[in-house]
Amino acid sequence: MASKARIRIRRTPPADLGPMLTAARERTGHTQRRVSIAAGLGRSYVCLIEGGHRTPSRVAAERLADALQLTDQERAELYAAAVTDAGLSHPGRSGTTSQATSM
Repeated sequence: MASKARIRIRRTPPADLGPMLTAARERTGHTQRRVSIAAGLGRSYVCLIEGGHRTPSRVAAERLADALQLTDQERAELYAAAVTDAGLSHPGRSGTTSQATSM
């Protein structure tokens, strides 16, 4: 009996999300590497989010918002785009690993 593979549909982020995050990162004077370390995310993942190729999970969005010191409006835009059932926010995940958040 073959097992059913779960197929997850990737969600396309809003077109203005990546440029908004890039502008916020540049405003703070941080590199993608520094933001990724502060947020506990991979640098390539941060690059993919900024490039509009990935939609962050809610947990990743919260980490990015803190690392980038987003304004309330920017946070609202990021949280609205975030997904709650994938990645670090997947319901099947048993807790998230905490990584260093100091810069």
